[in-house]
Amino acid sequence: MSRDLARPLGTPPAPTRAEAVTAVVALGANLGDRAATLTAALEELRRLPLVDEVVASTPIESVAVTLEGPDEAEPAYLNAVALVRTRLAPSVLLGMLHAIEARHGRERRERWGARTLDLDLIAYGDVVSADERLLLPHPRAAERDFVLSPWLEIDPDAVLPGRGRVADLLARLGEAP
Repeated sequence: MSRDLARPLGTPPAPTRAEAVTAVVALGANLGDRAATLTAALEELRRLPLVDEVVASTPIESVAVTLEGPDEAEPAYLNAVALVRTRLAPSVLLGMLHAIEARHGRERRERWGARTLDLDLIAYGDVVSADERLLLPHPRAAERDFVLSPWLEIDPDAVLPGRGRVADLLARLGEAP
């Protein structure tokens, strides 16, 4: 029986609490004090409303990737992955990630350019979205060892929705010529 049927007339319904979902967020920085920026961004993630827990990987360094491909002449990235247990809707979480980037001086001038902070929503539970404003899972996550390796560190059973086990995806990257 619905609880609303037992509620006296004229009283508002009790709020329903959304189930928490694990979102996968990739963090990267190649300008400024990269380690301090990632640490600060993780703390900001932990303080977001409706975020219950944030578990972060050990940061790793990677070569900058530009539109032309890997570029060792560019400053190297420091990358990490965070598992964010949240009740925020994916579009709201993405908006908050962009706000954190902006607070750290992120400017969106050049695609795949150098940046003070990059926060990518890689996955949000099992949600799949082809909406250009919210592509889930992230369309290039399966091709990025600097996302897959740190993710696997904190979740050995991780699965990228629609693509497969993260361990298998990472192994395939190691086989690439």
